[in-house]
Amino acid sequence: MTLATPAGHLWRPYTQMRRAAPPLEAVATHGTRIRLADGRELVDGIASWWTAVHGYNHPHIAGTVAEQLARMPHVMFGGLTHAPAETLARRLAALLPGDLDHVFLSDSGSVAVEVALKMAAQMWINRGVSGRTKVLAFRGGYHGDTMGAMSVCDPEEGMHRRFGAYLPSQIFCDLPRSAAETAALDAALAAHRDTLAAVIVEPLVQGAGGMRTHPPEVLATVAGLARRHGLPLIADEIFTGFGRTGTLFACEQAGIVPDILCLSKALTGGTMALAATIARTEVFAAFWSEDPAAALMHGPTFMANPLACAAANASLDLFETEPRLSQARAIAERLAAGLEPLWRVPGVADVRVLGAIGAVQFARAPDLAVLKAALLARGVWVRPFGDIVYLTPALTIDAADLDRLIEAVAGVVTELAPSSP
Repeated sequence: MTLATPAGHLWRPYTQMRRAAPPLEAVATHGTRIRLADGRELVDGIASWWTAVHGYNHPHIAGTVAEQLARMPHVMFGGLTHAPAETLARRLAALLPGDLDHVFLSDSGSVAVEVALKMAAQMWINRGVSGRTKVLAFRGGYHGDTMGAMSVCDPEEGMHRRFGAYLPSQIFCDLPRSAAETAALDAALAAHRDTLAAVIVEPLVQGAGGMRTHPPEVLATVAGLARRHGLPLIADEIFTGFGRTGTLFACEQAGIVPDILCLSKALTGGTMALAATIARTEVFAAFWSEDPAAALMHGPTFMANPLACAAANASLDLFETEPRLSQARAIAERLAAGLEPLWRVPGVADVRVLGAIGAVQFARAPDLAVLKAALLARGVWVRPFGDIVYLTPALTIDAADLDRLIEAVAGVVTELAPSSP
């Protein structure tokens, strides 16, 4: 059987291939712009899925990667090591709070979460504790597309709900925004304490679940309850890490030190794939043994890729030498000023701004194809999903390009927001 598709042989992400319009062909990037094959140039409002925090083609990252490419593009990490990985691990440990000192490098955010789940489960096994096979996660959350990561995503409204029968069964609660929700979380942790291996949370923002924000006090409550019940806390900072929320890591705003922390997305400044799962000393100690079976049995083929590690080190250089966090705060101010008036538009249910993240939520889901086309017609690359349209631009975006993004979103929302039925 042969199917003629406009995409030829490529199977695209999150796309119904039978109905999808042909994708746009990108031929070059620079700064905060994407150039298309037809000559158009788009202002990128989402930094290529939140990765390109320094903008595209930053010369320091590009030059560092080019030097590493000439020296050693890749070498296996089993039994070997290399300076880019050693340096990156040391620098991440120094930047992260507390004793998050033990860095496992992989190649995607989903894998970073899989490693974190495995670390938590095996920690108990190595301690001689059996039966801790579940994780407590939060409704509205998203942690990745692989099987373990899918199991801790929102089980009802999330994009992976079709896979419920295939996935491990987990425990879900609402984020503790109220006294009643805090009591419910406390009760769930107590009721399932002997079967839980860990708690997992997205600090401050549930990203792909709808850009749902919560204050630092909520995160502190989650951390405090996990500690009270003797459970490790996994902080999924794949989206929120590296300045997106206004601090280098979102956990800083709640003053917490998670037991395991996941990073990816902006780790290499959007240059290439890399992820990290970082554990505290107490977690690592459970694997420190004379028993070979107690080792963490995980090892992606391209883990600690030297090119990716070089890019990540160059990205960290830029956070040290360029004003990324003040840029994030400036973006937040401009997003708030430009988007919050949309509260008054009929059909808008909420407007949220946190750091360099701005989201407008509709009262009911719009026609996404129409919305995307209208944004494209305004010369911007913005990808609404579900019932929201959002902006997560590069932290280096200039005021003119940011205003263009805000004006495009404001114009499209004002024209196309579906009124309540």
